[in-house]
Amino acid sequence: MKTTRFKLAMLLCGLLALGCVRLPERITPVKPFEVGRYLGQWYEIARLDHSFERGLTQVSATYSLREDGGLAVLNRGWSAKDGAWKTATGKAYFVRDPREGYLKVSFFGPFYGSYVIFRLDPKDYRYALVAGPDKSYLWLLSRTPTLDAAIQRQLIAEAAALGFDTSRLVLVDQGR
Repeated sequence: MKTTRFKLAMLLCGLLALGCVRLPERITPVKPFEVGRYLGQWYEIARLDHSFERGLTQVSATYSLREDGGLAVLNRGWSAKDGAWKTATGKAYFVRDPREGYLKVSFFGPFYGSYVIFRLDPKDYRYALVAGPDKSYLWLLSRTPTLDAAIQRQLIAEAAALGFDTSRLVLVDQGR
């Protein structure tokens, strides 16, 4: 009986984890995608707020290759409330194809969430729009702490047209 319950619990956990690696409606990952060009530091320009980032400024994410073929993820942000830097280390793997901007990322053990790059500067990889498993997750990232205002407006308008509630976007103070 205990073995059956354990197997059922593991199956449910697996299904929950898979459910968080889905694509939001009408969101298509960029393709072709070159992971080598995506590596390095990105600055968070705007985000839909969540408890794990609430109140943080000067937020950045740094991506590097792992030996197992995945990506190492280091998120960092300043908490004025705590007077300290907050960091989160994670790992990411491609869901379908490494030439597609569709990854699953984990900061908490075996649980993964979608990381869907759906808009990316095709020439220089200077900016990106990233979604999570649904439209309550959105990040606007840039290679620099600031982004040209016209490009920022255009990207936010694109996200709004796809159904993201951009009226709730938090513009991230990068301390510059």
